[in-house]
Amino acid sequence: MGLAMSYLRVPPVLEGERDPGAIARLIFGVADWRRRQPAPQVLDLGRGWQALHYLITGDPWDGRPPAADVVCGGRLLTEDGAGELGLDVIYLAPDRVKPAADHLASTPYGGLAGRYDPAAMASAGVQDAAALKPGADQFRPAYEGLARFFQAAADEGQAVYKVMAEQS
Repeated sequence: MGLAMSYLRVPPVLEGERDPGAIARLIFGVADWRRRQPAPQVLDLGRGWQALHYLITGDPWDGRPPAADVVCGGRLLTEDGAGELGLDVIYLAPDRVKPAADHLASTPYGGLAGRYDPAAMASAGVQDAAALKPGADQFRPAYEGLARFFQAAADEGQAVYKVMAEQS
């Protein structure tokens, strides 16, 4: 078991609602929320989210924006009363999505690959790092997917909701 992360691009106002916590309850309050969304609006990182965060920031949890905003940054909505959803929802406002998209666009994956060190990642507490295979390129498709996802969200002025839930 471990935590998996999915992303959803959402307009900053949904059905007249502006409160991110209320929007989260509208969207994620149903078990099949993924199926109800257009496929290009959703991105699943699975359990590789923390390894990607480490590659992007050099830290398993922290880092400086805008790099840290790509995976772990944002406002945890479950602290604001959305905890009844049974999963953690992190909200990244549109004004933080654009700098994150710009950071990804200006940072080629090859520049991050030097941080790929499964032993160091395991020592830092990165989820599943001890089971990583040799070769940083296994995370290239996910990184490039994140770059496209964030660029689309920035182009459309959307917020990004990150959902974390247990996955076996």
